[in-house]
Amino acid sequence: MPPNTTASTGQQPGKSGRKKGRRARLIVLVLVLALVGGVTGGAYWSISTVRASFPQTKGTLTLAGLSGPVDVKRDDYGIPQIYASSDEDLFMAQGYVQAQDRFYEMDVRRHMTSGRLSEMFGKSQVDNDEFLRTLGWDRIAQQEYDKTLSASTKKYLQAYAKGVNAYLDGKADKDISLEYAALGLTNDYKPQKWTPVDSISWLKAMAWDLRGNMQDEIDRALMTSRLGPKEIADLYPDYPYSRNKTIVQAGQYDEVTKTFQQSGATSLAGSSTGSTSGTAGTASTSGSTGLQSQLSGLQNVLDDLPTAVGVNGNGIGSNSWVVRGKYTITGKPLLANDPHLSASLPSVWYQMGLHCRSVSSTCQYDVTGYTFAGMPGVVIGHNQNIAWGMTNSGVDVTDLYLEKLSGDGYQLDGKTVPFTTREETIEVAGGTPKKIVVRETDNGPLLSDRSTELVKVGKKAGVDTAAPDRGDGYGIALRWTALSPGTTMDAVFAMDRAANWSDFRAAAALFDVPSQNLIYADTKDNIGYTLPGKIPTRAQGYDGSVPAPGWDSKSRWTGYIDEDELPYEYNPSRGYIVTANQAVIDKAKYPYTLTTDWGYGARSQRITDLIQSKIDDGGKISTDDMRQMQLDNSSEIAKLLVPKLLKIDIEDKDVREAQDLLEGWDYTQDADSAAAAYFNSVWRNILKLAFGNKLPKELRVEGQCLWVDPVNTTGPADETNKVRECGERDTDQAQPDGGDRWFEVVRTLMENPKSDWWTTPKSLTRPGAVHNRDDLFKRAMIDARWELTAKLGKDIDTWSWGRLHRLFLKNQTLGTDGPGFLQYVLNRGPWKLSGGEATVNASGWNAAGGYGVVWVPSMRMVVNLGDLDKSKWINLTGASGHAYSAHYTDQTDKWADGELLDWSFSDGAVDESTSDTLVLKP
Repeated sequence: MPPNTTASTGQQPGKSGRKKGRRARLIVLVLVLALVGGVTGGAYWSISTVRASFPQTKGTLTLAGLSGPVDVKRDDYGIPQIYASSDEDLFMAQGYVQAQDRFYEMDVRRHMTSGRLSEMFGKSQVDNDEFLRTLGWDRIAQQEYDKTLSASTKKYLQAYAKGVNAYLDGKADKDISLEYAALGLTNDYKPQKWTPVDSISWLKAMAWDLRGNMQDEIDRALMTSRLGPKEIADLYPDYPYSRNKTIVQAGQYDEVTKTFQQSGATSLAGSSTGSTSGTAGTASTSGSTGLQSQLSGLQNVLDDLPTAVGVNGNGIGSNSWVVRGKYTITGKPLLANDPHLSASLPSVWYQMGLHCRSVSSTCQYDVTGYTFAGMPGVVIGHNQNIAWGMTNSGVDVTDLYLEKLSGDGYQLDGKTVPFTTREETIEVAGGTPKKIVVRETDNGPLLSDRSTELVKVGKKAGVDTAAPDRGDGYGIALRWTALSPGTTMDAVFAMDRAANWSDFRAAAALFDVPSQNLIYADTKDNIGYTLPGKIPTRAQGYDGSVPAPGWDSKSRWTGYIDEDELPYEYNPSRGYIVTANQAVIDKAKYPYTLTTDWGYGARSQRITDLIQSKIDDGGKISTDDMRQMQLDNSSEIAKLLVPKLLKIDIEDKDVREAQDLLEGWDYTQDADSAAAAYFNSVWRNILKLAFGNKLPKELRVEGQCLWVDPVNTTGPADETNKVRECGERDTDQAQPDGGDRWFEVVRTLMENPKSDWWTTPKSLTRPGAVHNRDDLFKRAMIDARWELTAKLGKDIDTWSWGRLHRLFLKNQTLGTDGPGFLQYVLNRGPWKLSGGEATVNASGWNAAGGYGVVWVPSMRMVVNLGDLDKSKWINLTGASGHAYSAHYTDQTDKWADGELLDWSFSDGAVDESTSDTLVLKP
């Protein structure tokens, strides 16, 4: 018998991905038709229709398949705490409750991860589906389910799917979501049953957005059309180990180094970050028009691809730190975390508690925290014994390979090897199905097959003399750790039930993809850090910074770093651990190359300084101190530049008036700060004049056009011989983005005021050329004054950073385009935000594209291990995905103001905070 359910539903907009207008047109038309139908059709779009999909949160429901009753207790913000007597009942109820609030989001996610968006949204999504089918996330997820996951994990996944399907059973479109009713006007799409593989696939999407330096690898190669190796190296400086502390400081790896050296391997730790000149056997990208065409086409595909949790691999950050009890008010650890991800509506996170009424061998969980709608378990949070947080490690787990294609195969060591192929059929709502063939080399899928531009290879490839004949060009294949079956789903459940450091380390060892910085604290006053993940090792001469020659077997990965050789720390003497995407460990202390593209440590060092300052003053750190640190808006680049800017002689009184804003400014980027607005505009213009106008079109903002020297011209520049060249990259992805890599670039160049980077030709400035650093800074200050005059008005008393730096929350499938009423129905905002790029309160913006908020602290939490009920948390939006639910964005105002909510955990605290109780009965 199907489950008998009498209530509610879930979900609204959801996909965390950014969609361009061309991808949204069909979707917009669908909802417009639906709204028109509402005007002419009367009751069909009545208030009762809107409310039909709201969840039942009180009373009793019968769910076939439960072994006993389950209580779902929700607080005033709709956050559920689930109480059950068996593991299977607990996870079945989790599936049911998440589907109540967010099934539409879950459904869009699974269609994205399986390359089936066209089934919902029509032909506008076919190109995306082709690329996603080529990656094959759902195929790998199926292999994990069949071959690598434990029996208990499979049991939990099955229970979760059973709960989701119990929710779906017997519901009409409008009872699930208004979006389904709208889609039904143009196609006959019906939600299918949930499967365990649907849950696993989401981990692949998360891994894709947190995949490491693939974007930098592409960018460095694309830069070669206009910049030489030395210039590119200037834009990828070495990590400042002497100034910005690494995560692991006290760990000793003598045995690791000894074993490494005895193996005869060669350390790559000393390789030059960002080197593009090519080392032994490496594909050189200098002058490579063929590679330019390949990578430009790949970038176009990546720009258009929906994101899962990040900004297509760019700008991904996060803060997490832990302080031991000797420095806290409670005498026990405090742990903070705020992952920085692209803003989505609803938030990528879903808050929840999973509680066994009595923890035993048959019911093992008492855990609370942040989950992903569509996946069982808790991803970040705490149980009764430990707490943990995550930040992206940034280690390099992807490599692009140039492949010499030859008929039905590819060349490897002078021989032709046949492709591995499979055929995929893409179903298209309202259209004809499309068949594609996916080809793979031993390195991975051929991404170049997924774009007509990628298929066309230029006449020159710019590789070394050992390369095979170009013929009609090279393809591009992707090697990525996530394209092999893994055990990350096992890790989620193992962390949820871990009782101590030993348990946690064992659980972390299962967390193979994506590689994350994991921090730890427990109620016995222990703290720790560990770097898990499947991290490749490479042969001498290959560091993963540029595409490698696929025709040479010597370019292949040589293995993976052993688990017991990965960096970790436990109870360091300094009493705290900080992770904020900085280098994990000093390259001089560790024999393996983890990546050549760390974050540069601006945020991590600021957090370290704030903690150390409190300790040095003899104070004790409180939960609210941790919250205040999360909200720190201090700009590190402003501290470097403002003293120089104030010394520049400005003749224009209006520009001088703006310059005066910087006098006495404390470098804090509050939303109401006029100084922050002006400085960030100056910073943006410095970057544009010094670097942005000199980058190739593939990295510049789409539609931004310049008169430049033709590529490959010889002889002196001729002002009459310039060509008009327009940028091609999405505004959120363009360079220079203004992050802390650019902080480091400018810091290094400050010592050379006559560097060529500070010179700008007459054609790119007003009124004339600039020839040194101070001239360029002056030009930037003038340009910034008039840019803000245009945007904010001439009266600087009305300026504020928040007027420029705004957050809009958009439904990512139905709210990205269309008439005002559509925006009103599904979208929310704007919010004027404090913070900025590479600050602790990291409300990121792209300096090449504008001042709008691109990514945010997607949640904030502070766990108090001395009294778990005094922990605090907040989400970007709310629990619900239903646009007219009271819990759609009921946390956002508090989030924007830096407030945190009480986070109940114990039975008594949960009961006290409960406003609604739903009993699920078998």
